[in-house]
Amino acid sequence: MQQNKKLLILILNREEYLEDILALFLELGISGATILESIGMGRIVTYDIPVFAGFRDLMIGNRPYNKTILSVVDDEIIPQVVEGVKSLCSDTKGPGVGLIFTLPVCNIWRLTEE
Repeated sequence: MQQNKKLLILILNREEYLEDILALFLELGISGATILESIGMGRIVTYDIPVFAGFRDLMIGNRPYNKTILSVVDDEIIPQVVEGVKSLCSDTKGPGVGLIFTLPVCNIWRLTEE
């Protein structure tokens, strides 16, 4: 029986946690992930749209760039991933460290034959 899969999406605003999170993934048996450079909406709105330029002072201390990590994982491992990432980031107080969410994966097709 095929295990249920989920697309785990982790938006990480604090890049200093990236290596530790990837090490956690490996420890939990997650051997594949895609890491994207990403920019939050607040950065675009306050720096690239002139009408919102007055909000720049509100962005002080916020990190404009982040990493988005995508990985298809077995449903049963999701709680361990979430708790592990939360534990790694527990020394940081306040909002803005990042977030994790999952989406169901209906089908997976390999593009090449093995």
